[in-house]
Amino acid sequence: MIRTEALDRLPVRTAVPALRRALDDRGVAVLCAPPGTGKTTLVPLVLAGLTGDGPVRRVVVAEPRRIAARAAARRMAWLLGEQPGGRIGFTARGERVVGRDTLVEVVTTGVLLQRLQRDQELAGVDVVIIDECHERHLDADTVAAFLLDVREAIRPDLRLVAASATTDAEGWARLLGDAPVIEAEGVSYPVEVVWAPPARPVKPPHGMRVDPVLLTHVAATVRRALVERDGDVLCFLPGVGEISRVAGQLAGVDAEVLQVHGRAPAAVQDAVLAGSSGVRRVVLATSVAESSLTVPGVRVVVDSGLAREPRTDHARGLSALTTVRASQAAGRQRAGRAGREAAGAVYRCWDQAEDGRLTRFPSPEIKVADLAAFALQAACWGDPDASSLALLDPPPAGAMGAAREVLEAIGAVDEAGRVTERGVRMSRLGLHPRLARALLDGAREAGARRAAEVVALLSEEPPREYEDDLAAALRTARRGQDGYAARWKQEVRRLSSSLGSDSGGTKGVGSDDAVVGLVAALAFPERVARARGDGAFLMVSGTGAELRDGSRLRSAPWLAVAVADRPSHAASARVRLAAVVDEPTALLAAGHLRVRGEEVRWVDGEVVARSVDRVGAVELAVRPLRQPDPELVRGALVEGLGREGLGLLRWTRDSEQFRLRLAFLHRVLGAPWPDVSDEALLAEPGAWLEPELSRARRRSDLGRIDAGQALRRLLPWATGEAVRRDELAPERIEVPSGSRIRVEYGGEQPVLAVKLQELFGLSETPTVAGVPVLVHLLSPAGRPAAVTADLASFWQDGYKAVRAELRGRYPKHPWPEDPATVQATRYTSARLKRS
Repeated sequence: MIRTEALDRLPVRTAVPALRRALDDRGVAVLCAPPGTGKTTLVPLVLAGLTGDGPVRRVVVAEPRRIAARAAARRMAWLLGEQPGGRIGFTARGERVVGRDTLVEVVTTGVLLQRLQRDQELAGVDVVIIDECHERHLDADTVAAFLLDVREAIRPDLRLVAASATTDAEGWARLLGDAPVIEAEGVSYPVEVVWAPPARPVKPPHGMRVDPVLLTHVAATVRRALVERDGDVLCFLPGVGEISRVAGQLAGVDAEVLQVHGRAPAAVQDAVLAGSSGVRRVVLATSVAESSLTVPGVRVVVDSGLAREPRTDHARGLSALTTVRASQAAGRQRAGRAGREAAGAVYRCWDQAEDGRLTRFPSPEIKVADLAAFALQAACWGDPDASSLALLDPPPAGAMGAAREVLEAIGAVDEAGRVTERGVRMSRLGLHPRLARALLDGAREAGARRAAEVVALLSEEPPREYEDDLAAALRTARRGQDGYAARWKQEVRRLSSSLGSDSGGTKGVGSDDAVVGLVAALAFPERVARARGDGAFLMVSGTGAELRDGSRLRSAPWLAVAVADRPSHAASARVRLAAVVDEPTALLAAGHLRVRGEEVRWVDGEVVARSVDRVGAVELAVRPLRQPDPELVRGALVEGLGREGLGLLRWTRDSEQFRLRLAFLHRVLGAPWPDVSDEALLAEPGAWLEPELSRARRRSDLGRIDAGQALRRLLPWATGEAVRRDELAPERIEVPSGSRIRVEYGGEQPVLAVKLQELFGLSETPTVAGVPVLVHLLSPAGRPAAVTADLASFWQDGYKAVRAELRGRYPKHPWPEDPATVQATRYTSARLKRS
């Protein structure tokens, strides 16, 4: 029996007529409706013709998370008085509950991606709803781009709805071709904000680590909320580990403590979403409860202020979730959960002054995540660089380049970026391409079942209590009875069946430890690492790695590192999950990174020439080279100049001044006078340092090169201008006394530092290449007395003050009232009279 009364209470009902008109007229629409209004449950039923008088259509609803897909399907089936598998079904990776009569199928965005790759027409589907599109998950962005291609090329009749829990829908509307935006009003009750920062300082999050002080404070705030407020409490934490810790600290509270996250057993998820049975509840949840799920009975929200986002360090080959401060938008979403059914309160575990400094929105996943899976999907779609896909944000070029390198290395795409048959097979396994490679190649070496077991461990990181030894984690999962072990076994079955009959299942030689190490190394060849001693390792990517104290892996000669993160302040990555491998296995997995040959480099201030056998940054064998290739030596010397600067050459005072003169002429006159900045000289060392550079063999040889003589090679000899260098930028200028005074060229203007008496009778300021020099007028003792770029003005206005100040201090020197009428001199008055 249809629960008509419950359907009629859903606020989104008022927006349904406008949505239907938009789809009838344009075929696309953006639906904005706050959480709890029924956009995920009522709208698909209406569009499928299961309520009201509309035509019967087949509707696919794409959800970003498995827990949300399952919950939405069960809620819709309940509204129709049915169980999932009838007219309402759902499909997630490894789980499918649909029947021949299913009209509304809720799927994860990952499942819909796979379906689109196999059947671009989506035969039999009339409407697709992309739910929670504001969260900007990469799969959702990709699905939207593919669907827009489908609508444009082969299915103009396919209706598309982008459903968002916020009103920030302009971007999606533009993406869908100026689609109409339909807004539904939610029933929102007032929510009081209580600022509840910790009493003592808290360390900022880094990597996956959260300061235990903050978690203790969050638990205390939950206890406080239970005392001060009525109703159930919903507490937001960044991940499963933090949820477990806070749950442990809430032992003994007068409430049922429940944990909601993607790994939670289905029975627990169902219990939370079903509402309270009379016992007060504390629900500890990840960001999955921000908008994807509605938790009944909540009157209080406690917000830790943290979230998890993917981050990728392409240079080090590390990618993982990292803990970040939640955005302002996430904070509003979380707070709103307290006001769905009645007035409520949100306790924010940070200071009010910090709130304005938070980012406005979470980072779009395409901007920060590892893009290898996205790049493979795009290549399978026929657009390897994703340049033709309709995306809200283009993929970063650097991340796409790194993804292409990974895909080429594992044979998923060819040199032109086109997908290979192997790549198509990888894309259909529902795994990251690295894990798909490990499954296919590992199955050939160790058998399908055992390769699937290890890949299933790698695809969902085991709980921390499984510790850091991947082989031990495998044995724990096999005998385990916990929720993780159940999901792992289900994934093993899925992966084993996906390999089919050509998986090499008759093999399977070797111990569990050997198989685990092999498969992990195949998945992450850049993270194969050799021991340095005392629990430290060096990955072939060049990143250092360290094991925790007490790890059983510390004595291993080689490791295949499966999971590692690198805190921003740390020099080395922290290994969280790894397997022991021997050297042959390491070389098998990372063989494409092996290089043998001569290596001449600048190391610690000197040229080092060696014959090296290396895998990436890990050196296997090294011996010194007695007669290295001269070109390699030259390259090492140039590297040294680039690292340590031109000070490696011999610079005299004259050569430094000559360089300053050339720099002045280049700045004032431009070409053909050369640029002699460090950057320009280092960019073309051969233009001025040959043949000495090619003859040099070591650092000391560079120190014998006369830099001033070398710079003369850059003068414009061909045009004849070189002979004018002393005319345009003279080394010295003759002054009225007859002295030849050195000109200093280091500043904006050339500087002439000269005793004041030597300029008597000179009214015009000397110029160099048309630029007036800056005259530093010195006392008879050589100390600064005045500075001017206009001698005529100085004699008229400034000289009297200088004369009054210095004539008593230097009475033996001439201080005429009118300096224009006397002879310039560098001598005393008496000496001048004698001459």
